[in-house]
Amino acid sequence: MPGDQPRLQPLSAADDPRLDELFSKGMNGPDGKPLNIFGTLGHHPDMLRRWMVFAAHVMAKNTLPERERELLILRTGWNCQSRYEFSQHVVIALRCGVEEREIEMVKQGVDAGWNDDDRLLICAADQLHDRSTIDPPVWQALSARWSTEQLLDIVATVGNYHLVAMFLNSTGVQLDAGVPDAFA
Repeated sequence: MPGDQPRLQPLSAADDPRLDELFSKGMNGPDGKPLNIFGTLGHHPDMLRRWMVFAAHVMAKNTLPERERELLILRTGWNCQSRYEFSQHVVIALRCGVEEREIEMVKQGVDAGWNDDDRLLICAADQLHDRSTIDPPVWQALSARWSTEQLLDIVATVGNYHLVAMFLNSTGVQLDAGVPDAFA
């Protein structure tokens, strides 16, 4: 887990003119400044530009309902011990229909009293985290409920947020202003 100080200070468009175009595409927080994740990844503008294409799919064009996407992201953030990822997505998840009690259940895992569908999602996130695959019985159960595109989006969502957690944890990205620490 990152410490109290970032390893890389987040950049602004004033630091690199290539970032102006990127940050103008919805990467800013309520205060108008780039979110810390984007300011940090701004140290490599070409990579940030290319990664955002895939990240935009996961967040905006995903075939999963928002609530299900957020359960996968929350469990991945928790599994990866990513304070930033988990806390940021608690805010988003609450807007997408995830209840506060379910946020606490995410921390507990598959045996926290989930309904069958949600339990499958949490199980898939755990298996992808632990083994980089979904076991055949879980895949079969997922296939009975979700379409092929949605199955691929389950894997893509967990995979993307695994990568995000690696960036966040390795570079020590700090919580954005106004985002409560939900990791406790």
